[in-house]
Amino acid sequence: MLRRSLIRHTLSLLFPILLAPAIASAQLKVVATTEDLGSLAREIGGDKVSVTALAKGYQDPHFVDPKPSFILAVSRADLLIVVGRELEIGWLSPLLNSSRNSKVQPGSSGYLDASATVKILEIPTGQITRAMGDVHPLGNPHYWLDPGNGRRMAQSIRDKLSELSPNDKAMFAQRYTDFDQRLAAAEKRWDATMAPYKGTKIVTYHRSWPNFMERFGLEVMGYVEPKPGIPPSPAHTIELIAEMKRQGAKLVVVEPYFDLKTPQAITNQLGGKVLVLAPSVGGTKEATDYIKLFDYDIGLLSGTLKQLTGK
Repeated sequence: MLRRSLIRHTLSLLFPILLAPAIASAQLKVVATTEDLGSLAREIGGDKVSVTALAKGYQDPHFVDPKPSFILAVSRADLLIVVGRELEIGWLSPLLNSSRNSKVQPGSSGYLDASATVKILEIPTGQITRAMGDVHPLGNPHYWLDPGNGRRMAQSIRDKLSELSPNDKAMFAQRYTDFDQRLAAAEKRWDATMAPYKGTKIVTYHRSWPNFMERFGLEVMGYVEPKPGIPPSPAHTIELIAEMKRQGAKLVVVEPYFDLKTPQAITNQLGGKVLVLAPSVGGTKEATDYIKLFDYDIGLLSGTLKQLTGK
């Protein structure tokens, strides 16, 4: 009896240890190309997913170094979520090729292009040439900066996770519903905050913000870059200052990975302000998830516009 009791006691101690690998293996391994996609995957997947995001929120997602650790992560992934619209064109293909993971190749069940169901702006028409700068032929890929698109992206992630792990479908659905309700409440708050500034004209450094500005009723009247991806020239800067004076624009919005020298020179001529906004989750320490990204940007933007407009 004593021996059996000792065996049972030993097994009771070992059982959680023996079970741990099985529990861990039950998690879907998700790799997201950006922190925004990673945040939404965590929102929907909860403890049923293990999420690795490749590009950090303070990095330019067009230019990411494909680290060996990225190859390892993709090689082990059950699901790869991409921004698409050729945002990752310069760095994702080598990772996919090197990973040798057939589950997450384009067209496979473990590959999700988050752009498939969202609203895409600035889809070019006619012939595209290099003289036009770094134009995206499939439209502007910064679509996640519209919370309505965030909702659509979350729906796509919910559906894909449910496909890959059907036993957890109800949980994914409930987590999506919770996220959707919190996002809807946040949108009401953001809309009320931004309502006084509808129609305000601003300048952005790069074409990262069309979805955001359209959603909140701001008008982008110019860019620090003369063409996408082309550094500002003195001649373009002079023309931009003159046009900003003519239209009464005083705010230049800049991403954290661009040099502030030219934007500061522009606003110094106008008595305006340069505002560095976070273009992605993780772009600043306050933007720890998708909803907090907008909380941060809208709080900073509305405060600056209040100073400039007196509203």
